[in-house]
Amino acid sequence: MISFMGKAIFFLFLLSTSALFSQKVLPGVEVFFQEKQFKEWKGKKIALLTNHTGVDSEFRSTIHLFMEYEGDYKLVALFSPEHGLFGQHYAWESVSHQKWCDLPVYSLHGETRRPTAEMLKGIDIIVYDIQCTGVRAYTYPTTLFYMMEAAAKNGIEVVVLDRPNPINGVTVDGPMLEDKWRSFIGYVNVPYCHGMTIGELSTFFNEEYKIGCKLRVVPMKNWQRTMSFADTGLTWIPPSPNIPESDTPLYCPLTGLLGELSISNIGIGFTLPFKVVGAPWIKANEFADKLNSQKLPGIYFQPFHYKPFWGLYKGIDCQGVLLRITDPKTYRPLSVQYLILGLLKSLYPKEFMQRLNAAAGAKDLFCKANGTEAVLQILSEEKYPAWKLIDLQKGERESFLERRKKYLLY
Repeated sequence: MISFMGKAIFFLFLLSTSALFSQKVLPGVEVFFQEKQFKEWKGKKIALLTNHTGVDSEFRSTIHLFMEYEGDYKLVALFSPEHGLFGQHYAWESVSHQKWCDLPVYSLHGETRRPTAEMLKGIDIIVYDIQCTGVRAYTYPTTLFYMMEAAAKNGIEVVVLDRPNPINGVTVDGPMLEDKWRSFIGYVNVPYCHGMTIGELSTFFNEEYKIGCKLRVVPMKNWQRTMSFADTGLTWIPPSPNIPESDTPLYCPLTGLLGELSISNIGIGFTLPFKVVGAPWIKANEFADKLNSQKLPGIYFQPFHYKPFWGLYKGIDCQGVLLRITDPKTYRPLSVQYLILGLLKSLYPKEFMQRLNAAAGAKDLFCKANGTEAVLQILSEEKYPAWKLIDLQKGERESFLERRKKYLLY
């Protein structure tokens, strides 16, 4: 029987934990203005690398906040990443330079993906404030890396206003990035799910890659490593068109790589992007039963029937699974994805290999997103590839976990 004192201590622990998580997270931009850190910038010329996701907890735009407090400094330029300043452009669209509120808006997803010396002329400080998705295979961290390199060459300070990793700060899964597959969609040798915030990543970039940038990170307040975005109390703003909801980043690493090969529909072109896996040749109950029998932690597979509105298998009845994350702190997203890929091949070898062989043009992008060619080789050569994929680079991930410790802010 638990003593009265034991019950009291446990109750106090629950209360303190509840109070901790009930406090709304304050993103770096809010901390910056609450503490009036701009007072240090007397006479400085400032540029922002941001987009529509740059807002504080009261939905005030980072751009408007910097305009409102202008006086000690002067805001002279804006830089925008993939999808543009307002997030309306598709991934394949080239975005042009423009003007907004009499400020030049330099696109870093158009004629150039790196800021030029001419764009940076006269700028003293560049402030970065963009919400990311928490995975390596996303262009926003690469754009920050490119900006830090250019800033270092031009003697410009970079200030990163930190934001939550929307998956959480503890989930680390997937392969590392080999130099051969370094690209705009994945530029830094970290696991596919790295469990770091953008502020932590920026320090990792600067030290591990010896960029030499004069860098400052403004940390958040009240963020805890175990928090998914839903725990933060903040409102989700889609960073790109297919990341519509606050839990979508939890599902992207479950199916995103599968989508690169066009083997099955993953909900792109339906109302559940990244949350379903389906095809006309999958048997829903059989597939769900096999997946659930593997007993991966934190995930459940529900048999599902649907018909995509557009994209792969448009207008065709599909069967498959609806993915349900039951515990975002224990699920291993890349392990789930590799299990799905492995069982698709094991259960439906003819259809799988037909789709894989037809995806010749997508294989390069698939390897860039994975960060290695080993995944494709195992899929092509092994009859039962699932668990070999899941164990891939386990030692390298463990080494990374040790290396990243000195860069963690929270």
